Amino acid sequence: MNPCNHPLPFGLESLGDRVVAAWHKLQAEAAESKGDSDHWTGKLSDSALSTATAISALAMVLRDQSLFPNNPVHQRAENWDRDSLQQLVDNGSRWLAKAQNADGGFGDTDRSLSNIATTLLVIAAWEIAGHRELHTDAITRAWAFVDKQGSWDGLRRRYGKDKTFVVPIMMNCALAGLISWKEIPTLPFEAAALPQSWYRFAKMPVVSYAVPALVAIGQAQWHHNPPSNPIIRALRGSLRNKTLHVLETMQPESGGYLEATPLTSFVLMSLASIGLVQHAVSQSAVRFLVDSVMPDGSWPIDTNLATWVTSLTMRSYYPNGLTSGAESGTGDEKQLQWDATIDWLLRCQHTSRHPFTGAEPGGWGWTNLSGSVPDSDDTPAALLALANYARVLRRRSSRESASKNDRLLRVTEAAEQGCDWLLRLQNSDGGWPTFCRGWGTLPFDRSGTDLTAHALRALHAWRPNLSSSIRAQVDRASARGWRYLERTQQRDGSWLPLWFGNQDRVEEDNPFYGTARVLMAYGECGLASHYCAARAIAYLKQNQNSDGSWGGGPSIRYPSSPSNSNESTGTVEETATVLEGIMACGGKRAAADSIMRGLLWLCDALERNDHHTSQPIGFYFAKLWYHEKHYPLAFSLAALRKGLEFCQR
Repeated sequence: MNPCNHPLPFGLESLGDRVVAAWHKLQAEAAESKGDSDHWTGKLSDSALSTATAISALAMVLRDQSLFPNNPVHQRAENWDRDSLQQLVDNGSRWLAKAQNADGGFGDTDRSLSNIATTLLVIAAWEIAGHRELHTDAITRAWAFVDKQGSWDGLRRRYGKDKTFVVPIMMNCALAGLISWKEIPTLPFEAAALPQSWYRFAKMPVVSYAVPALVAIGQAQWHHNPPSNPIIRALRGSLRNKTLHVLETMQPESGGYLEATPLTSFVLMSLASIGLVQHAVSQSAVRFLVDSVMPDGSWPIDTNLATWVTSLTMRSYYPNGLTSGAESGTGDEKQLQWDATIDWLLRCQHTSRHPFTGAEPGGWGWTNLSGSVPDSDDTPAALLALANYARVLRRRSSRESASKNDRLLRVTEAAEQGCDWLLRLQNSDGGWPTFCRGWGTLPFDRSGTDLTAHALRALHAWRPNLSSSIRAQVDRASARGWRYLERTQQRDGSWLPLWFGNQDRVEEDNPFYGTARVLMAYGECGLASHYCAARAIAYLKQNQNSDGSWGGGPSIRYPSSPSNSNESTGTVEETATVLEGIMACGGKRAAADSIMRGLLWLCDALERNDHHTSQPIGFYFAKLWYHEKHYPLAFSLAALRKGLEFCQR
């Protein structure tokens, strides 16, 4: 008997009809979100952390009088001047004052719990901008929060041995006069003078993506707190120009390293503090900050995740062979839109060696903008979107024109390059890292279960259509990847992801997202009955919230939530991801009741428009929280697509 045809309590319509209705609703919203564009852009949350670092950087620039000569040609050459930069600093400062949490601290986003790092950065920003008197009470409350968190020792404990973020924070605070330069661990900027291929052997104290910070902050340390040994001071100083050149070659056309406001701001404030405001890197960094500020005066953590959210949405938004009648507008017009989105995605593929990480051609990054870097999450996402498109083209090839075959050839060639890129990135432990093979000693450079599962799905999807030599490589790499996932499964049956978290958990990890992403791989690769998958499904069943959702916690609030409610609830993002994972592994026999309860909760949430309130489940670099407006829609579309299949069985 079809469980979705059971009448549900309280007089509700059948679950199958609810899923179809929700599907139509999200399809319409996705169409509206994309508009006339050929892709989805999404919208990243405003960030107190990003805003604070941008204010500090621009305020440091404003201290340099030489930047603004009385030269009208110079003034016309840029889209900013002293007054406009000062206005940005003032607007951002006012925005921060409104973002303070009740406990006196600041969170990374407007929906984030307070943390010591962001709170210190806000205090430093107000100090450098000369706004201490404007925010006296706010600063007093912020320091009280910092003291409760253990002050500087508490900051060090938060990041442990990873200097990627703790050193930039302390450097920013040193520029504000809050801490002595002597208290800050030294970053060896001279290491960047080594050939790029040697970086992973050099035991860098920062992760792979933070080399620009290593150079700029290291040089600022050398300047403000020079080594006492004159020989060492001279040797390190002799490499300043060479490493500055490295900094310049790694900077993208937009001026923003990784399109990230914090990383770019740390570089800019460091260079400005040592008299290098006129340097080309500084000038480009200022331009990036000016161009990326939001209308309300804040800055997001990154410009956008356009490639990522487009790849995720494409698999569920465009025609995929469902026969439920749930899809609308899947005729010629939608096919043309799909073709245009695929063309856009193909243009996002990196076709040359990347100057930032040295990555070979073939991968995709998170955005189509110049600061993007190819990685092992966005590349599989793009490959899976292309695979879905290619399957439809093959089904239609017998009755379509030759141009469709040409299009299929283009897609297949791009996919083969992407698969080859993934194969060359795999670590010796069998897992996949984010950017660079071998950088495995620090967080966010090690292999990740979510990344590995994603890579395995993409390689499996394309394996039948790859050349025989690459198929053999895929088989070997996949066997190692599955062994890695078996080793990294937690004792309770869960997997912990690298790039997503849950701020209500003590360790800020997210076993719901991680387990679901790995389950998708087991299901799509024909291993749904594997004992690891069974253990994972059991974990998710046992940890489903009483209301049918997954994840979340006391901090999660939706506009529809009662203002006096003390009950914890899950998030749309986590619940949708878990549903997709369980249903990818079948789940009907082992978890039908959990699936039905989860789908019912998701449909209720979508009807209440709770998906219009994204939650901070995303980790950016160095555990910086973000939320993305498009995530609830994209994740829910994927879950509902699986829900339609589930209800048809």
